[in-house]
Amino acid sequence: MRQNHARFYDLNTFLRKHFGERVQKISVDAGMTCPNRDGLLGTGGCIYCNPRGSGTGASGIGKSVTEQILEGKRNMGRRYKARKFMAYFQSYTNTYAPLERLKEIWDEALAVDGVVGLAIGTRPDCINGEILDLLESYVKKGVLVWVEYGLQSVHDTTLGFIGRGHDFACFERAVSLTRGRGIHICVHVILGLPGEGPEAMVKTAEVLARMGLDGVKIHLLYVVRGTPLEELYSRGRYVCMEEDAYVAAVCDFLERLPPKMVIQRLTGDPHEEELVAPLWAMEKERVRNRILQLLEMRGTVQGSRFHGEQ
Repeated sequence: MRQNHARFYDLNTFLRKHFGERVQKISVDAGMTCPNRDGLLGTGGCIYCNPRGSGTGASGIGKSVTEQILEGKRNMGRRYKARKFMAYFQSYTNTYAPLERLKEIWDEALAVDGVVGLAIGTRPDCINGEILDLLESYVKKGVLVWVEYGLQSVHDTTLGFIGRGHDFACFERAVSLTRGRGIHICVHVILGLPGEGPEAMVKTAEVLARMGLDGVKIHLLYVVRGTPLEELYSRGRYVCMEEDAYVAAVCDFLERLPPKMVIQRLTGDPHEEELVAPLWAMEKERVRNRILQLLEMRGTVQGSRFHGEQ
């Protein structure tokens, strides 16, 4: 049985194994938008989506990619003594731009001393062969590349309700197009989506577990000010997950994933001034510890209920 701290395979462990030392992610805002906001698919985003995006907002105040990474290096270097870094293009959809622009910002990031990897947050309907060819060219130069596809659920009914603008088959196509290039594939999922109970969330885990993905980020659905979800919540049409239920759901999820799938996140990371509910979502470290404790109580680890080839 694994020790308490190793009941799941986390990103820090993966990066130490890959590089032989600590590597820190630095969030980068490249000033992107999203087809669900610029009018191609919609203008309001998904029902839960923060109007300012999930990143730092640094691009909006004029900071270049290089400036953001250098600032991150100073902060991470002091705090973690890290010497190597990954540039994480996080806010909005980071393949939703002309190929020339993508090459420009990714080259700029990799030109900063100590940057050894790229993590690209995007949507499965915003990827194509040319973009993946470019990312594969970095892999061939020894760069670690992760592409993080926002999916949230394998259930098309849910995807329609939350306004994703794509179905599960679109995600399957994106994964197929990405596979075999040396690019690591991470999927984002959200637990507590409207209409989804424990069985639906377990089904998402079981389906993703069989797809040969390299990593997953698990998020809690929390209510942010100024979103359609806030309106549903205020009218009593959406009820947030209780902390106990979320902790149990994450454990159920982890138990069904392959043991070597990298768990990049266990819960969300809301901005305090924007969070409406649930307030316990701010207690990230407590939630993480409770997940570990419940796995220990159950006597299980990541992969305990996984049935399939690793």
